[in-house]
Amino acid sequence: MLGKKFDVISIGDTTLDVFMELADENAKVVCQNGDEDDCVIQLAWADKIPVKKVTKVYAVGNAANVAVGCSRLGLKAALYTILGDDKEGKECFAVLKSEKVAKDYIVWDKKRGSNYSAVINYKGERTILVYHEPRTYELPKLASADWIYLTAIGKGHEKLDQQIVEYVNKTGAKLGYNPGDLQLREGCEAMKPLIEKCEVFFVNKQEAERLLGKKAEIKELLLALHTVGPKMVVITDGGKGSYAFDGTDYYFQEVLHVPLIEMTGTGDSYATGFICALQLGKPITEAMKWGTTNAAAKLQQIGAQKGLLTRKQMEGFIAGTTTFDFIKDNAGLNPQKI
Repeated sequence: MLGKKFDVISIGDTTLDVFMELADENAKVVCQNGDEDDCVIQLAWADKIPVKKVTKVYAVGNAANVAVGCSRLGLKAALYTILGDDKEGKECFAVLKSEKVAKDYIVWDKKRGSNYSAVINYKGERTILVYHEPRTYELPKLASADWIYLTAIGKGHEKLDQQIVEYVNKTGAKLGYNPGDLQLREGCEAMKPLIEKCEVFFVNKQEAERLLGKKAEIKELLLALHTVGPKMVVITDGGKGSYAFDGTDYYFQEVLHVPLIEMTGTGDSYATGFICALQLGKPITEAMKWGTTNAAAKLQQIGAQKGLLTRKQMEGFIAGTTTFDFIKDNAGLNPQKI
């Protein structure tokens, strides 16, 4: 290992998000049999749909969001990602540099351009159309790190997965894993070598049910995923709160009720707060508080990073000495065993 050391090295693809905000009258949401977990957004076929507002956000994506969030919370953070060698890629690099994310493992693709996501923002919820350029992933020679955080990445990641397992085995680094859509489609068995090495495995409720092939109560989902091998499982469930299981106890933390502006990156902000708290030696209940607070702050901004908290803001709010315009106290931060 090299002499440098990081608190966390985040691994995954980086994108440019283009947010398009729709007026209420230009779309509608239809849920099958009233099931809020089985809904579609409907737009008029072969029509031109007016958009209220367009916002471009550079250097996002699950891994970049966590790297930026960890840096803001005072951790020494690095990011392994591949950027397109184009104007958009250079803009992404500039954002990461400004956020004090270490550039040691940022790789330039000289042949292909940047990744893009078109984010349809409708009534505060987001639907994302994702385009990933094909990449050749090869884990760099990483310095020592206390945490590796792996998340959404494109096709051809199998060799990288094995390299991460080998790195964790060799160094004893803790692994946080939040699979992206491609990994979820590949299934639990394909991810098992990584899940078995996890300190924390993060999914939302719909993803957990998708991986396990069934709908079930939260405790059953937590236990089933824990059986695969991670030390801790965290399941977020939107406005219903978050749940965690450490192999002994089950925990629940309600959300902080704030006005909903935009959802993109909320799961990343939760995972960021959770891992940072653990890195600072805090228990799982405190980690849930940090994740919940960071997620509530992010919900107040368009884009995945703009609302992410600093260490001073986080610690002040948790301690009850800091308030925000969108939330006045921390009374809702009270994780319970269930």
